[in-house]
Amino acid sequence: MSEQVSKVEKKRISILGCGWLGFPLAKRLLGNGITSQVKGSTTSVAKLDAFAAAGIKGYLLPLNPEAGLDEGISEAFFDADVIVIAIPPRMSKNVAGNYSAQMRMVAEAISRSGANEVVFVSSTGVYRDLSQTAVEQDVQLPEHSAQPEMVAAENAIAALRPKKKVTILRLSGLLGYNRIPGKYVQGQKDLTTGDIPVNYIHRDDAAGIIKAIIEQGVRDETFNITAPFHPTRSEVYVDSCAQFGWEAPTFKSTEVPPAFKLISGDKFFKAYQYEFKYPDPLLFHYQLEDN
Repeated sequence: MSEQVSKVEKKRISILGCGWLGFPLAKRLLGNGITSQVKGSTTSVAKLDAFAAAGIKGYLLPLNPEAGLDEGISEAFFDADVIVIAIPPRMSKNVAGNYSAQMRMVAEAISRSGANEVVFVSSTGVYRDLSQTAVEQDVQLPEHSAQPEMVAAENAIAALRPKKKVTILRLSGLLGYNRIPGKYVQGQKDLTTGDIPVNYIHRDDAAGIIKAIIEQGVRDETFNITAPFHPTRSEVYVDSCAQFGWEAPTFKSTEVPPAFKLISGDKFFKAYQYEFKYPDPLLFHYQLEDN
């Protein structure tokens, strides 16, 4: 066992939002022997049995800014060395300001804990469609963003610096397994975005990258996380529909091409050692049922 892995093995890791990404991440962390304890939070009582079966210590931890966190549960959950925050914002369903308020509440709980390292899962949705390559420094303030509340949430967690080391991960569209791009557009007609490059990341790589960052050391930085290749939407949609026998969408050109963004992952590639399992979205693994 390497000295690096041996060091990580001593750490206790809590995953706030042990859901579609967080749960497989937790199992990966335990399965690879880099930690002896993983805690996971959920808002669903039904998930606690699945956590226990996987060896994850589960906590029922609703994030209600008005009611606040349950002090006893919160203190026990955040008693860790590394905190991974993997709660999707669901902006369309949220009351304006609720997500950033949740993250301010979480930041306060982390600040009182003994945790030294924090990984916050954000989104490349913060970048506006400006028909150019997007890099991390393009968006630092909410007013620069397509999703101001997400950036406000990022900044609430980043404010834990310098007392805590905080890595912000802006993930591209998270796909794989039962999240199949063609499923959402099958049979649609005359889509105008067929020539736009995609910015995707497979769930296996998202989990693998978070694990690699914990192993190699959390940094006080923001990183875009995206698959290295960016085929067009039409290529990805048609290919994934073909895999499952769905009717492919059709496309048409427009006089004025739609705006887009191409996410650069160069900063992460230079900072960490990681070999992508699925570098090309045309070769992502999908299946109708999740596992």
